[in-house]
Amino acid sequence: MSHSNTQIPSSSRLRQGARRLLSTRVAQTLAFPHGVDNYLQQFNPRWSLQEVRASLVSTRSQTADTVTVTLRPNSNWTGFAAGQYLRVSVEIDGVRRTRCFSPANSAHQRGLIELTCKIGPDSVLSRYLRDRAQPGEVLILSQAEGQFALPKQRPDSVLLISGGSGITPVLSMLRTLTEEGYRGQIAFLHYCRSLTDQLYANELQEIAARHRNVRLLRCYAEGEAGELSGLFSASQLRAAVPDFAQAQTFLCGPPGMMQAVQAVYEAEGLSQSLHLEHFSAAPLVVESENAEGEVRFARSERFATNSGQSLLDQAEAAGLRPESGCRMGICHACTCRKTSGRVRDTRTGQISEAGEADIQICVSVPVGTVTLDI
Repeated sequence: MSHSNTQIPSSSRLRQGARRLLSTRVAQTLAFPHGVDNYLQQFNPRWSLQEVRASLVSTRSQTADTVTVTLRPNSNWTGFAAGQYLRVSVEIDGVRRTRCFSPANSAHQRGLIELTCKIGPDSVLSRYLRDRAQPGEVLILSQAEGQFALPKQRPDSVLLISGGSGITPVLSMLRTLTEEGYRGQIAFLHYCRSLTDQLYANELQEIAARHRNVRLLRCYAEGEAGELSGLFSASQLRAAVPDFAQAQTFLCGPPGMMQAVQAVYEAEGLSQSLHLEHFSAAPLVVESENAEGEVRFARSERFATNSGQSLLDQAEAAGLRPESGCRMGICHACTCRKTSGRVRDTRTGQISEAGEADIQICVSVPVGTVTLDI
């Protein structure tokens, strides 16, 4: 008997067939009320029909206040453009915590995701990843988001400016460009306190040594020997990168440094060539002495005296756990419906109308009494 015409389905075709079967209404009905995903994760915690789940491969600490994690996402992950961010969710002590991080690896590395997370006083999720998470643990991810990314049509020359842990999205750009064999000029200008605080120090040196079109310029605030010294300034930029006006510039770092760079580019008429990513929020000014009214959480039937804090902070202080992510107005995970009252956007100072509107509660503070659909 001849088997020459017999075709064995590929593993990918089998997976697609199984996905279609499990997505049918019959499968959903049989799995009610728990859902198909709850049954799938009994066999493998990374399995899901739609959700991006990733297993923790490894953790390491490059500096005293950061943790670098490597994740292996499931097949629902669709990849990212260098510079974008994703949301990571972990249940910690019964509370689901979500934060935004930018992958640091090349966008061409499909099977793994590398994140380097800053650990500050309030960094519950990052601290958990460093101190408690174990290899094999499964995390929930979003798909990649954000407009801060290398354009598909690569610029003729690129200037990357970063500070501290803001290095991750621009390092992803550098890794992606060098992996592609990009022939344009790349200047990488990085600021941090000292060499011991610099992330990816050895790798940056190796990349610059291997690629003649890459210039590495490091500036240490604590006086160590680097290519540069002192804080960012227009004169420093002109001396270090004389042709910066011809480059597309990608910037990510602490708010003060970013404001200084923006001011220089605005003064030079180059704002259109400056692309920004905020990895930390400017400090929130709390006006508790002038705070008036109440914050009412309609769905939860709770209310609290307005403390002047952000609506997200006030919701959490009232014992609620609304979804949140970046806590700086970028990811929109905390968006909810305001049914009455006015709020002030902490980024712009703009005060909203009193009627219904969708607002980001992480960057909104109440002006008088406000009611939320939470």
